Amino acid sequence: MNFIGDAFKLNLESIGELAEQFGIELASLRAVIAIESAGSGFDAYDRPKALFERHHFYKYIKANYDQALVDEAVSKKLAYPKWGTLPYPKGSSAVYQEIEAAYEIAPREALLSTSWGMGQVMGSNYATAGCASVEEMVDQAMESEELQLKHMLNFIKNANLLNKLKAQDWAGFAKGYNGPAYATNQYDTKLEAAYNRYA
Repeated sequence: MNFIGDAFKLNLESIGELAEQFGIELASLRAVIAIESAGSGFDAYDRPKALFERHHFYKYIKANYDQALVDEAVSKKLAYPKWGTLPYPKGSSAVYQEIEAAYEIAPREALLSTSWGMGQVMGSNYATAGCASVEEMVDQAMESEELQLKHMLNFIKNANLLNKLKAQDWAGFAKGYNGPAYATNQYDTKLEAAYNRYA
């Protein structure tokens, strides 16, 4: 699969329109964008910013394929049962090498196991992000940052995190969006600091 699409960029006016549409203060939305993707949804090669999660890939292929394929993925260091077994690769090219290698083994499972775009929404959350399939979600992520941001906002809304973001409940939002280990990476305090910059 070619992961390069139109790669249309997003401007501040469009971010403001989406913030208004979802009833969120602009500074709050900009803070989430800044912390999740450093303010941009594409890498230097116009591919959606992405992160492949090997433990998710392991879970999906273990459930859907025979042991030989699981062993192949494990031997290539593309899958393991426990998060953190190996460090993440450095740089987007290394990340996409993993995604493409996993895609050759199990295409749909590779897409499901990757977080995509400005909001780094997991492919497995495609329905919560407002898409009919993970393939549609990835196609849209390749098309534009605006669609990536809509994925993120749909996820926030459908995961019942909108009120926490509106109230600047950074710890509550961080726990729901980033997971229970959010404090390890100071996700909540980083969000608050970014909000204060934009506010």
